[in-house]
Amino acid sequence: MIAFINSLDKGNSAFLYELEKTAHETAVPIVRTQTQALLRFLLALTKPAEILEVGTAIGFSALLMSDAAPQAKITTIEKYEKRIPLAKENFHRAGREKQITLLEGDATDILKELTGSYDFIFMDAAKGQYSHFFPDVLRLLAPGGLLVSDNVLQDGDVIESRYAVTRRNRTIHARMREYLYVLTHHEELETTILPVGDGVALSVKK
Repeated sequence: MIAFINSLDKGNSAFLYELEKTAHETAVPIVRTQTQALLRFLLALTKPAEILEVGTAIGFSALLMSDAAPQAKITTIEKYEKRIPLAKENFHRAGREKQITLLEGDATDILKELTGSYDFIFMDAAKGQYSHFFPDVLRLLAPGGLLVSDNVLQDGDVIESRYAVTRRNRTIHARMREYLYVLTHHEELETTILPVGDGVALSVKK
């Protein structure tokens, strides 16, 4: 079923196609095909003016969002030093340096310093840190804004008993379960979880 759905996907620009190919060849994690389609749809629906992304990697998803929402200003955060120059180079090659601002450093620190509000926030960083980022992400999310949290099903691990998960992944497993509970029970949010890609949580701020 997933293969059939993906076969209907209209795809991205030639630049993004080559960047996706490079990411796969170099084992850099990027959003999956179904999640890409969902992002394009959500951005067309919401037409945000300000987008915040937590987790840049090599810039693929930021560039995808810039294509889907050319009217939006995008702020993206990355701390992995080896990927920051690659992201900057990709933004330059795509001619999106004026639309996309890359903030370098730990998102925990950077988020605390940000002010203003964002219509659309894409959470795609270290899964074990989502809960730590959440208070500031909620503060920065505009009323009526959309928070998109990627990779929340952990390739199925999230539904398993903690004892069925490898010991090194148990902390991430527990934190993701906690994060999903907070999203679905927070009085300021209306949340649904979709089994798209590796799981996507959509949260609207009331």
